[in-house]
Amino acid sequence: MSSASVRGRGAGLVFVVSAPSGGGKTTLVRKLLTNVGGLRFSVSCTTRRRRDGEEDGVDYHFLDEEQFARHVANGDFLECAEVHGRRYGTLRSEVDRILADGADAVLDVDVQGAESVRRAIPDAVLTFLLPPGFGELQRRLESRGTAPLEQ
Repeated sequence: MSSASVRGRGAGLVFVVSAPSGGGKTTLVRKLLTNVGGLRFSVSCTTRRRRDGEEDGVDYHFLDEEQFARHVANGDFLECAEVHGRRYGTLRSEVDRILADGADAVLDVDVQGAESVRRAIPDAVLTFLLPPGFGELQRRLESRGTAPLEQ
């Protein structure tokens, strides 16, 4: 599907925040949503288990493998990738809904997803976050209390 199907004339912008797992994407996106008007979060889909405090439809759309595969087969994803053995993706319909409402869409995706969005929406604004260093990144991931395959 072309970028025109995701962004029509007069539609808002698509902002992509990308970083390695534990790089600070979610923290930055939350601050943006709190402090910048006109932005709406595009809730991604995942097959990973829900972490404590996460809410379906708010943090992610938590899908089983069969549901995710059905979306892939139907071409429903703007981007999707497998990361640490789990699948993640952004539904085109989620971004379309935000843009149709006249808001700007903010996506929190990994590096693979950002590249897919760049190809689909060439005028998307992409931001890549670098963690302060490997040691800090490792500390952040360990503090989550999740196994590496659950990220």
